[in-house]
Amino acid sequence: MTTIERPKIVSEAFGDPANPPLLLIMGSMASMLWWPEALCRKLADGGLFVIRYDNRDTGRSTKYPPGEPPYTFDDMADDAMRVLDDHGVGKAHVVGMSMGGMIAQLVGLKHRSRVASLTVISSSPLGIDTSHLPQTSDAYVKHSADGAKVDWSDRGQVVDFMVKDTRAIASTVQPFDEAGMRAFIEQDYDRSGGLLNATNHFMVKGGDAWKGRLREMTAPLLVIHGTTDPIFPVEHGEALTETVAGAKILRIEGGGHELHPDDWAVMVAAIVDHTQAD
Repeated sequence: MTTIERPKIVSEAFGDPANPPLLLIMGSMASMLWWPEALCRKLADGGLFVIRYDNRDTGRSTKYPPGEPPYTFDDMADDAMRVLDDHGVGKAHVVGMSMGGMIAQLVGLKHRSRVASLTVISSSPLGIDTSHLPQTSDAYVKHSADGAKVDWSDRGQVVDFMVKDTRAIASTVQPFDEAGMRAFIEQDYDRSGGLLNATNHFMVKGGDAWKGRLREMTAPLLVIHGTTDPIFPVEHGEALTETVAGAKILRIEGGGHELHPDDWAVMVAAIVDHTQAD
């Protein structure tokens, strides 16, 4: 564990605090805004007390100098528990997306007494060899390499790149709203004070103590995965489902590495059903 000062983690809740709590953990470089408010409210309308938060180095949470993040994935899993503490929640249903899905798996292993159920979206199994699975698409690898050329302190360059990024990981069957996405990314950039610090997420390490222990997961697991995800092909979600006893998978046909509004209805229904299953 690191010995740095405890970070400020900013969170927001939706719905009735008397309802079962649902904690949302977002992926790399993404503030809590990437769990859209309208989606949070739909989950709350499903009878859940929904909590979203800014990971370290995103949004309005504590930020660190770019290049050497002084924290680990284990610390980020502990942050999630502090968010529950902040809201007076002992045990919650946990949903994580992408890197947040890996943090959620870590939470499910490290803090199992506090996890009522787990939902992992567009992610990969934690701590097991995935080298035999299909890897990130060549097209996305090529696009991602262009990120090294971006001046991450230049708002225009960053917004342009992020719009291209969201297009590169978008659904192959749903429409892509470029103007809406640009406006959203500008909002996220301005609220966060830039995205330079968030690049630290690509250098975070940790979770090694749980390598090979995914089968120890006791929380009921739901996996949601787009069938055309270019970052983590759907076989990663299938491998996670096969590793954890009793896990279920919902495949989003043509879905990318995103939460497309046209897919919300089926996702929300699946998550609500999963939280109600005993």
